[in-house]
Amino acid sequence: MNNMNTTALAIRDPWAMVPSLGNLDAYIRAVNQLPMLTPQEETELASRLRDQQDVEAAGRLVLSHLRLVVSISRQYIGYGLPQGDLIQEGNVGLMKAVKRFDPDQGVRLVSYAMHWIKAEIHEYVLRNWRMVKVATTKAQRKLFFNLRSIKNNLKSDATDDQVFRNTLSGAEVEAVAQQLQVRPEDVLEMETRLSGGDVALEPGNAEGDEAMAPIAYLADESYEPTRLLEAHRRDRLSSDGIRDALAELDPRSRRIVEERWLQVRDDGTGGMTLHELAAEYGVSAERVRQIEVAAMKKMRKTLASFA
Repeated sequence: MNNMNTTALAIRDPWAMVPSLGNLDAYIRAVNQLPMLTPQEETELASRLRDQQDVEAAGRLVLSHLRLVVSISRQYIGYGLPQGDLIQEGNVGLMKAVKRFDPDQGVRLVSYAMHWIKAEIHEYVLRNWRMVKVATTKAQRKLFFNLRSIKNNLKSDATDDQVFRNTLSGAEVEAVAQQLQVRPEDVLEMETRLSGGDVALEPGNAEGDEAMAPIAYLADESYEPTRLLEAHRRDRLSSDGIRDALAELDPRSRRIVEERWLQVRDDGTGGMTLHELAAEYGVSAERVRQIEVAAMKKMRKTLASFA
């Protein structure tokens, strides 16, 4: 009887079945009870979304595949990130897949959505697993996830008499490189990134000697002699340099530069526009632009000699 009531509620208002991700166990139980769609229902709903922008159809497509996101998210728990966050990111990928899904391609949504769900979770893992990004290019990202998977398999295959090494041997590096079709140097570099630990710059709640974090040993470069000279030089250029450069211009060119670059309106926006200056001087906006370009070029020469 309870199952019949649950099914009826899911059909009438499927969103009411899904609790907040704050209670992860309840969320997982709920999405596993949501009814699956038949191929005909999926095609009909996807067509309504594509042709009529039917939001209700999109919602039903998303809801019926939430369990897929939960299943995929379990593959990434080993990265030390909350499963609730992984599911949330995967749901974003699912919604993107539903929006782009074309029922006329002859592919079920479950197959199409897997790519989008994993892509979104991958981005989340790479953004949050380390403050310093371990993978920046597409090839490095592929190596990042595959290398971790291979190392985990090696660890699970080790017998009780073997002591599993956190680092790969030379032969293992060659084998992994051949399997992933990358250079051995790339495998070694990525393994170094994976094995390096994060160190907090700021101290935690510890007191005394234990509170000394790396930030305490970093030099304050604001008083370094070369920095002071550079700051002094910038100050002179922004005051005396600009003043002398403007003095080299004729009155019209000087006013155009000042109005375009050195004035701020009451609302915080920039100075006069080309069209406003053109109307004032009775010339075209293009002519004002040409005068501005020539004036800026002359000023740059003056500033170069001033420096």
